[in-house]
Amino acid sequence: QVQLAESGGGSVQTGGSLRLSCVAPRRIYSGNCLGWFRQAPDKAREGVAFIFTDAGSTYYADSVKGRFTISQDNAKNTLYLEMNSLKPEDTAVYHCGASWERTLTPRTCTGESSNWFGYWGKGTQVTVSS
Repeated sequence: QVQLAESGGGSVQTGGSLRLSCVAPRRIYSGNCLGWFRQAPDKAREGVAFIFTDAGSTYYADSVKGRFTISQDNAKNTLYLEMNSLKPEDTAVYHCGASWERTLTPRTCTGESSNWFGYWGKGTQVTVSS
């Protein structure tokens, strides 16, 4: 089973910063929709930030706009999530995901439904204390 390799995460205080990384196999990374979902205890999974790799187009949930930045390094098949001005409500397990190949487009790469995502990382905990 193909799995994405995540790193980063940890514990910070309100206002702090963290960076997540996600490495994907080349065939999954190229020309595909990748990004992060998060899930807090007793809450539904939420799409956070997404990028369509060849186009470079990005999408952010309203809750993280202006604070989080998703970026890519095509030479390393890696995407990053820079998280600034963190709040306690950002506390969750963050999962890197990649869509099934040739199912999403730059326009539909929004994380509206995780059902389109077939490849996942194990998840990394982000904890923001007040």
